[in-house]
Amino acid sequence: MARRTPVAAPAAAAKVAKAAKAAVAVKPAALAKPAVPAQPVKAAKPVESALATKPPKVAKPIKPIKLKLVRDSFAMPTAEYELIAAIKQRLLKLGHAAKKSEVLRAGVALLNRADAPALLAALADVPHVKTGRPKLITKVAGEPPKKSRHKG
Repeated sequence: MARRTPVAAPAAAAKVAKAAKAAVAVKPAALAKPAVPAQPVKAAKPVESALATKPPKVAKPIKPIKLKLVRDSFAMPTAEYELIAAIKQRLLKLGHAAKKSEVLRAGVALLNRADAPALLAALADVPHVKTGRPKLITKVAGEPPKKSRHKG
């Protein structure tokens, strides 16, 4: 058996002792925390009714309901179509710009409020027109009609 030399043990013991001294020297400095100033005590608020201090709740604004729109197409005589433009011009002079659809919807609203005799009289004034797309008319005899841009 080989014997260990006692020289290595004192050197290791010296290192451990040195490290312990350094740790002891650092500990007091590390443990010393800066003094935290005491927070001032808040003055007690006078007790009031909880209902008196809260502002009344404001009702949320109601969102308008979106109207479902329907797209439609129809045929009408040119003279009546020009009347829509004339009504739009009258409305502009009165200070209210309106779209064609608004003019037509206003007319429907007026007819809805009319009594039965007035409604029948208004309908009697409107001539009957054929439904569907108007046929193309050739300008020169013998020339084939132009193709429509619409598919169908």
